[in-house]
Amino acid sequence: MAHHVLDMPTGEAEIRALRIGDTVTLRRWLFGIRDATLIHMFDRDRRTRLDLDGHAVIHTAPNVHRVPVSNEAPVGFAPFCIGTTTSMRMERFTDALMEREGVRLIVGKGGMGPATLDAFARRGGAYLAIVGGAAALETTWIETIVDVDLDDLHPESLWQFAIRDFGPLLVGMDAHGGSLFADVQRDVAARRDAVIASLEDAR
Repeated sequence: MAHHVLDMPTGEAEIRALRIGDTVTLRRWLFGIRDATLIHMFDRDRRTRLDLDGHAVIHTAPNVHRVPVSNEAPVGFAPFCIGTTTSMRMERFTDALMEREGVRLIVGKGGMGPATLDAFARRGGAYLAIVGGAAALETTWIETIVDVDLDDLHPESLWQFAIRDFGPLLVGMDAHGGSLFADVQRDVAARRDAVIASLEDAR
């Protein structure tokens, strides 16, 4: 297992070097995105002025404070709690997010499914898992909210965060067909079948 430090944005070769079980620390930029953002971008064909090419997105709808515009808060928002939400329900948007916007990495919790794994293999992407309930820690990794777009969807706007050593994050899905989540599901199914068989044998 290897640890990777990625300055965002990054390229396809760096992403294809990631393998499940590796860890990653992200630097510079991270974009917050969630259900409503994706629905408006791809089901309603809304476009963003923010450049996501080669970047990572995190599945989140952050709690933020409105504050006076300043050097520390250039768009008038300060992070209060940047939590991560369950990713699986946003599965259908992964391929479009990568194809149209050039996104390379998804940060979330709980993993995603076979459609996302296929998109990662074809386009060069990976899923970085974060432990649920770590929002307070994640927030300390975010320095500033530097931009926001589609803000009529607040808090499910498209957020741009300046980050400082965001991680370590676990590579849960890679561009080579690897998925820790699928591995766990197979292991659970095998153990379940073994338990059922042992119970039947004991009758």
